[in-house]
Amino acid sequence: MKSISGIPASYGIAIGPAFVFTRVEIVIEPCNIQDPKAEWKRFVQAQEETSKQLDVAYLKAQEELGEEEAGIFEAQKLMLQDPELINTVKSRVDSELINVETALYESAESFALQLEAIEDEYLSARALDIRDVSSRLLRNLLGLKNSPADGLKIPSIITAQDLTPSDTVMLNKDLVLGFCIEVGGSTSHTAILARGLGIPAVVGAGEPLRKIKTGDKLVIDGDAGEIIIDADKKSLKQFRDRQKKFLMAQADAEAISHQPAITTDGHQVEVVANIGSVDDVQPAILSGAEGVGLLRSEFLYLERSSLPTEEEQYESYKTIGDAFGDRPVILRSLDVGGDKDIPYIDMPPEANPFLGVRAIRLCLSRPDIFKPQLRAALRAGYGNNLKLMFPMVATVEDVVKIREVLEECKQELRDEGYDVAEEMEIGIMIEIPSAAILADQLTEVVDFFSIGTNDLSQYALAADRTNAQVAPMASGFQPAVFRLIKMVIDAAHAKGKWVGLCGEMAGELLAIPILLGLGLDEFSMNPPAVPFAKRLIRSISMEHARQVAETAINLKGDKEIRKYVQEAVPEVNRG
Repeated sequence: MKSISGIPASYGIAIGPAFVFTRVEIVIEPCNIQDPKAEWKRFVQAQEETSKQLDVAYLKAQEELGEEEAGIFEAQKLMLQDPELINTVKSRVDSELINVETALYESAESFALQLEAIEDEYLSARALDIRDVSSRLLRNLLGLKNSPADGLKIPSIITAQDLTPSDTVMLNKDLVLGFCIEVGGSTSHTAILARGLGIPAVVGAGEPLRKIKTGDKLVIDGDAGEIIIDADKKSLKQFRDRQKKFLMAQADAEAISHQPAITTDGHQVEVVANIGSVDDVQPAILSGAEGVGLLRSEFLYLERSSLPTEEEQYESYKTIGDAFGDRPVILRSLDVGGDKDIPYIDMPPEANPFLGVRAIRLCLSRPDIFKPQLRAALRAGYGNNLKLMFPMVATVEDVVKIREVLEECKQELRDEGYDVAEEMEIGIMIEIPSAAILADQLTEVVDFFSIGTNDLSQYALAADRTNAQVAPMASGFQPAVFRLIKMVIDAAHAKGKWVGLCGEMAGELLAIPILLGLGLDEFSMNPPAVPFAKRLIRSISMEHARQVAETAINLKGDKEIRKYVQEAVPEVNRG
């Protein structure tokens, strides 16, 4: 029996045979050509075939995963038409008289390597997309039809060095028991996919994963981030027992998922969902979510080649707001830059995009983007419980500027005869340490806070969560992060304001008792995590949670805090 440690990406226990996902190597043989026009005609035909394949992938992703995941393939279609890449390939074919396969492979790889060298999460993902698209093009040019997934015939645990968006979406989900991935982190595409599907996954397992062969007997412990190879009978029985307990716990959690999240001593909090499209509404409601703590508006921008109109935004926001009725829906204004980009918005390259013109900074500098969104939200919020939230706020002055634009939009809409949500609540995300430090001042100009722990952790600890060498340092379980959260909650409560949290930590069972004990009012998470979160909150007392929080924030580090919570709150176990 051997064990490989990785990063927990999606909880649960999976037991089954390994299926090693290995791409057939595409062999490019450089050669000289005589007719560049004929060569380019081959490229155009392959381009058209690739576009059709991406349409199929988009529809499959839309059906199985929702609009946000499907948007990846819309972005890839734009990449397929990228003039810089196309012109580079064509120029080389025409001037060097080389075959288009060689020109495409070398040009695409050069682009991808340049993006990877910047060490930015979004750009690294875009490098993977470039390779994914160019690989499709090359396979069509070479007439290669077989997929690496063709050999998947029985339910298996997928092991791979990495999986592209195309790889993951085209897998037969009925045959996927779990994922073991060599690279990546908890926010990688595969991790997000696994959580959305409720499939156990471990990522970042490293080179030891390469020793696994198809057919090897594996066990995935998605909670601990462990992969066990050829477990002995005793261990296998223990894992099967845990798997049964987990499934029973899941059934228990789902049975009470539509009941309120009230502790054993009567303290109630809200458990709401993070969603990214209209298609995510129904799964969130079915999960028991009491509203939406984070509506990512980027879905309206990522699926197109031009800015969405005010009317298009209004229709989407109103549809979502109406679906939840009196329950709150918190719309986050456009949050791009840093690790997210939009090709048709002119965003010059920055040396450090996470500290650059992103999120609210971009919106305030671009009224043509910001005002249509605010107008759409103000219109859509009339008659339901829509709230507005702004990301990347660093100072009180930021909020003053936001409110000025918001009032300007309100007056314009009144003058035009529209019904407007006059009393719409306005909040900000606490992602920058300065905002946490200034929380007592910020309470004077906002109605609520929502803490984004992913960014707050990396800014507070000066550790880029996209850099594998320092990413473990950017943990929300560091005492410094919990102390910042406490600072924000205490300042808000002192002025009668409420605080939510919409980072990954909100749905992490080990974090919930601490956050509850610190006084967090709202927990916003991916819909599949809602039932387990409610089950945990309903099983512990607020008094106990306060004791746990007080002890945890005085411990010395991530591992010590996690171990303490596991021992102090046995209810955090899912099975």
